[in-house]
Amino acid sequence: MRIAYFDCFSGVSGDMCLGALVDTGLPLADLAKGLEGLRLQGFSLRSRRVARGALSGTKVDVLIGKGRDRMVSLRDVRLVLKAAHLPEPVRDRSLSVFERLAGAEGLAHRTLSAKVHFHELGGLDALVDVVGTALGCHLLGVEALYVSAINVGSGTIRSEHGVSPAPAPATAALLKGLPICAAGPRFELTTPTGAALMATLSAGAGSMPAMTVTSIGYGAGEADPPGWPNVLRVFVGDTLAPAESDRWRPTSMT
Repeated sequence: MRIAYFDCFSGVSGDMCLGALVDTGLPLADLAKGLEGLRLQGFSLRSRRVARGALSGTKVDVLIGKGRDRMVSLRDVRLVLKAAHLPEPVRDRSLSVFERLAGAEGLAHRTLSAKVHFHELGGLDALVDVVGTALGCHLLGVEALYVSAINVGSGTIRSEHGVSPAPAPATAALLKGLPICAAGPRFELTTPTGAALMATLSAGAGSMPAMTVTSIGYGAGEADPPGWPNVLRVFVGDTLAPAESDRWRPTSMT
């Protein structure tokens, strides 16, 4: 069975996921073509090779057209995904990620999920990151996704809600039940989008499962702190099929 192991030693974000999948060998053109199934205009993908500390990786940017970076609600996401021409598993997994993210934002800010707007996540940018990650795994034939302990960073972050500690409240809520750590430079290493992807799509967390590795990808984060390899590493390979209960499936926010 084809699996992917996300090594989040420097955290995880949506764009890091896209970059790592492309770096494993997923053609950017195939990913962009698949994302046309969203039936949305105003965005494009750009890939570039960058250095982050001692490592080299792929940085995938979601370029948003002027006036397209509006706030997005869970209702908006549901409408877009319902109308999208995407493989059913990709649609279902993407919606599960956003439902979980909305639930965590609601818990963090004491509001209903339906009233949450993904204003701090870039709106369309976040939609492309989430759907692109689910689609990228689908195109690579990944049947199960596993994740390491997640480095959340440290220090403080500033948002429209004010100053809060890293990880952000929504990120912390999303990561309940998953192994986490804090190391490296003092800033946010794991974003709410990245946390939602790992919390929703992972079939298991911890040490790397036994696998025959066929490709390895490094997805670069936006930040480039001195002397720190700010990348997400993804191993793709084959293993014996796990028990049915371990298969990759969306989980709901509890």
